[in-house]
Amino acid sequence: MSELTPEIVLSAYASGVFPMAESADSTSLFWVDPERRGIIPLESFHVPKRLARTVRSDRYSVRIDQSFNRVLDGCRESTTGRPSTWINDKIIALFTDLFNRGAAHTVECWLEDRLVGGLYGVALGGAFFGESMFSRERDASKVALVHLVARLMAGGYSLLDSQFVTAHLSQFGAIEISRTAYHRLLGQALSVQGDFSALGSDVTGAKALQSITQTS
Repeated sequence: MSELTPEIVLSAYASGVFPMAESADSTSLFWVDPERRGIIPLESFHVPKRLARTVRSDRYSVRIDQSFNRVLDGCRESTTGRPSTWINDKIIALFTDLFNRGAAHTVECWLEDRLVGGLYGVALGGAFFGESMFSRERDASKVALVHLVARLMAGGYSLLDSQFVTAHLSQFGAIEISRTAYHRLLGQALSVQGDFSALGSDVTGAKALQSITQTS
């Protein structure tokens, strides 16, 4: 793959493809265009009862776009359940450029002064393309996902692209759809402009859950 620019990557997302690497040690990237695409339908997003209690308790302080590179580092690190990742140096550099241009965002979970979980992705029009998440404390990445969905729903987004469906995401209602169906939803989402900051910066768990309930 030739040298990528933020403009090329955003154009690729708008066309339904996204970049990945074989491993964290790889020096190259490749384009991915799955025949079956994972999405999380916002209108039917499911928050398990136990998780809702955790979200409402505000155990974690949830922030956006405060420590982008630390979130990428968290998503990149090896864990017992995830011994290897695909986030290499090129991905780090590329998405840092996107973040600096306002096209990439993080949702972060903090426990006092420690970053304990979060996620990152790309926002384009009314679509959000989720890239990766991590958790160092129980349910931290799940809490981040709930806050992300609340923010997307409040901001007028219509598509949350998860790329693939995992057991972790299935509990929230993630489904697989055909490439054709995905492109139709993507086209609709790109015809509107979402506002990632519509919910504000100081969002409690109760406010996040209320946003999901009111707009679903």
